[in-house]
Amino acid sequence: METKIAIQGIVGSFHHQVAQEYYDQDVVVDECLSFDELVDSLLSGKSSQAVMAIENSIAGPIIPNYALIDKNDLHIIGEHYLRIHQNLMALKGQSIADIKEVYSHPMALLQCMDFLKQYPHIKLVEDKDTAETARRIQENQLTGVAAIASKVAAEMYGLEILAPKIQTIKNNMTRFVIINKENSFVPENEINRASLKFELDHKRGSLAAVLNVMSDCKMNLTKIQSLPKIETPWKYSFFVDVTFEKYEDYAKAKSLLEIMAEYFKVLGEYRNTKPLINED
Repeated sequence: METKIAIQGIVGSFHHQVAQEYYDQDVVVDECLSFDELVDSLLSGKSSQAVMAIENSIAGPIIPNYALIDKNDLHIIGEHYLRIHQNLMALKGQSIADIKEVYSHPMALLQCMDFLKQYPHIKLVEDKDTAETARRIQENQLTGVAAIASKVAAEMYGLEILAPKIQTIKNNMTRFVIINKENSFVPENEINRASLKFELDHKRGSLAAVLNVMSDCKMNLTKIQSLPKIETPWKYSFFVDVTFEKYEDYAKAKSLLEIMAEYFKVLGEYRNTKPLINED
């Protein structure tokens, strides 16, 4: 049976690039134009695994994706970091002065806001996917319209790059997670990162106590994100990522947190991938 990987976006998107790097160049993908559609592809069995962006070094965490993973009882089984170079592109023969509208994914627009502010005449329009916007411009021969997408998308869909690498911070990276319906099969001695969710009693010091346990058990807290519980006003769920050197230390922390928290859930246990930070 052919292994298919669900991605948000189409061929030429950053998700597609991650799938190629994480699996191989010939990976078969299911193109999904929303993260909800991506999750449906995985749950229905149309795809066996999925690639999902989870945070960006400029724009921050993609909070709804944490909720999607949690709500659908999916599991994080791996991660991959990708350096993001955003490029302004349009049909050949145009200049930035000719552009009236720029379409792209909301995260891409946010990452390039300092550049875009230089051109107040350009209307910014949020779209579902970077590469799909580039393809639509070519297919419909849209003049006066630009996309923000990858260099690969420009080459694939025959667009001219009007301004390269327009992201606000040049060292711009996105962390993607690999998700599956089943939990990770990574051996314990290779697991050094975990994604967790917990809920605490609404009283003074409850979060501090949990953080102290993590510190005492030699956990390195790399992320903490709170989300309100809609059905329970003024109560929050906490999503955290931790790294560690020894699985035994993590196992001890996990057993203590299961006792301390009103609700505790492991979203994934997997290998930590350290991103390359040198600008290329």
